[in-house]
Amino acid sequence: MFMENLKDKYTLEGFIDTHIHTSPDIKPRILNDIEAAYGAKQEKMGAIVIKSHVESTAGRAQIAEKISGFKVIGGVCLNLSVGGLNPDAVKVTAELGGKIVWFPTISASDISITYENIENILNIIAEKELVLATGHLKPEDIFLLLDYAKSLKIKKIIINHPLTGVVGATVDEQKEMSKYAYLEHCFVACMKKHDNLDPNVIADAIKEIGHERCIMATDFGQAHNPVPVEGMKMFINSMIKCGINENQIKKMCVQNPYKLFIN
Repeated sequence: MFMENLKDKYTLEGFIDTHIHTSPDIKPRILNDIEAAYGAKQEKMGAIVIKSHVESTAGRAQIAEKISGFKVIGGVCLNLSVGGLNPDAVKVTAELGGKIVWFPTISASDISITYENIENILNIIAEKELVLATGHLKPEDIFLLLDYAKSLKIKKIIINHPLTGVVGATVDEQKEMSKYAYLEHCFVACMKKHDNLDPNVIADAIKEIGHERCIMATDFGQAHNPVPVEGMKMFINSMIKCGINENQIKKMCVQNPYKLFIN
């Protein structure tokens, strides 16, 4: 029933999906950058953030935005393919209009996070007012990153999918993280080919931590999953069933992302 209402009355108008994977990529993706932009535009969304594990999406976002006439945001993920913890990659991404820097994801186990090797990167993030995202870092590295970011007065911070196996943050750890950052809960974690997480686990974490410090995103784009806009509708439907109300959803999908990427 809610899915019908969602299509007819409760649209995705103004929503920002902060985590979408698009092609070109080394893995099969269901949409390219431009198709994802047009799909979001049709739903009257506010913006999308496109992510690649292997290259900067800042330049790609510019092209997709110009062609579609829709706000597309790119950034860089600091994996080995861009030189790992490479300040030059961050600097160039900012110069190309990128807005977000993800710390390592697929290379997280191969890269050590220390004060020494993140200092220059965090200084650029602070100077350019970029969004700092924690990628697939484990909680101990996330807290190290947060401590240093706090000292530099970096305020735009996202903890990516804390409940997934690659991160594995407890609710108590998420509470502590939420003092300095937004917790980005991604619906892909509930898919069978991923973590197969019970949506109630995400809903319970949101209730415990507070929707004021959370973001709902899809992390969709995989060829075996629905397109991201349908993923967002599925996510909303699941959260409604789990006791999260529409005003709380709007806070997590519109207002909180706008503070990070638009304001």
